[in-house]
Amino acid sequence: MASSDSTSMEFDQSKPSISRVYDALLGGQDNFPIDRDVVAHLRQTMPQVDDIARLNRTALGRGVRYLAGEAGLRQFLDLGAGLPTMENTHQVAQALQPDARVVYVDKDPMVRAHGQALLKDHDQARVITADLRTPEHVLTHPDVQQVIDFDEPVAVMLVGVLHHLHDDEDPEGIVDAYMNAVPSGSHLFITHFIDTGAEARELEKSFLEFLGTGRFRTQDEILRLFRGFDLIEPGLVPLPQWRPDGAAPSELTLIERLIVGGIARKP
Repeated sequence: MASSDSTSMEFDQSKPSISRVYDALLGGQDNFPIDRDVVAHLRQTMPQVDDIARLNRTALGRGVRYLAGEAGLRQFLDLGAGLPTMENTHQVAQALQPDARVVYVDKDPMVRAHGQALLKDHDQARVITADLRTPEHVLTHPDVQQVIDFDEPVAVMLVGVLHHLHDDEDPEGIVDAYMNAVPSGSHLFITHFIDTGAEARELEKSFLEFLGTGRFRTQDEILRLFRGFDLIEPGLVPLPQWRPDGAAPSELTLIERLIVGGIARKP
């Protein structure tokens, strides 16, 4: 897979990485002791915290199947994509739309290193090292410009990443910048930690202390990220209730209530 990104492939093992912490939560091997230390601290606060990562990953697969299948989208901008694992976006999308094109964006150079190996035979998918907080840089990146046609609808994916932006980093403005760059018929896919009460705030405290990010926002705060767009049924709901493969659970565990998601269409 060709890429014009020349970012160094040296990895900082002295600081935890969001993508590597998620990899550790999913039981992966692409992480360092500092990342596993964060996971251990998170588990002390909430022993089932690994389940949040699994819920998020399985929801990504269902969301992409909706976007590529029912919505018929063939272009995907996966922002803050994280390390490759089960049901990666290009695999799910191309199973339904063989000509689907995907660009993965993550600031951790390890993501690009592993992504290049995974995508070496996929001309329709690229991975770049870039910070999603700089939309202009991402949107004008040569690989993005080569793969994504901004005259056609795009699925803008911010799955499990906006809660890692602090309030002063203007997550609403960042969403706006990406959605302003795509045409009518594009879709916005977000999953996000949600403040459900004292337990959520304790876990938020642990994320902020040991990882430095992890904001549990309210339902209204998360809904504002979708303002101006048409939410697809069932709206913004806990992930187990967003278009499950089987029957939606009538009762949710605490951990299942801690992360919500939704997909909206740009009119």
